[in-house]
Amino acid sequence: MAADSNSNKVLSPKHLAHIVLKTQDVKRLSTFYKEFLGAHANYENQQMSFLTYDDEHHRIAIIEIPGLAAKDPNSAGLDHIAFTYEKVDDLLTAYKQRKALGMLPAWSVNHGPTISIYYMDPDGNRIETQVDTFDTVEETNAYMTGPEFAKNPIGSPVDPEDLIRKLENGTPWSELKKPQDIGARGMETIPWYKGQA
Repeated sequence: MAADSNSNKVLSPKHLAHIVLKTQDVKRLSTFYKEFLGAHANYENQQMSFLTYDDEHHRIAIIEIPGLAAKDPNSAGLDHIAFTYEKVDDLLTAYKQRKALGMLPAWSVNHGPTISIYYMDPDGNRIETQVDTFDTVEETNAYMTGPEFAKNPIGSPVDPEDLIRKLENGTPWSELKKPQDIGARGMETIPWYKGQA
């Protein structure tokens, strides 16, 4: 055994493998995620679908369970899942492709460490698509442990169409990725938590 079995810290996994969503309609949700992620099914039947878009055998599994109640947005549980793009051009290309399919964002924001575009799936699950704004993990960690992030860990709104226009007009990514100082922001500034936080 390679790990130190005397350590008080649990051995961390290699990576996060997949998420599983339960639904009332596996076909509808599977179709959505195939389109949303450019994914395909490695296996599916009338009750389940195992989707992938990369080298993992499945990143999202969807299972249909008869009699499920609709999602309650006021219950505890998973808030959203997030997918990272390598470059801002890729994030914005996917945004344009989704828009052409009628998939429009629920919220777009510069969180500081990422620029993120959020969507809702047909069951009301939130999905974040993002691109990192720092070049290294060390830079990201330094920002997230600094005073700027502590003042506003939510971020400032961004408009994907505005980002596209500015990039096409030659504004450098190094300028566009900088978070704006808009003062302190808390959970109440997130659209789906207004009036709750």
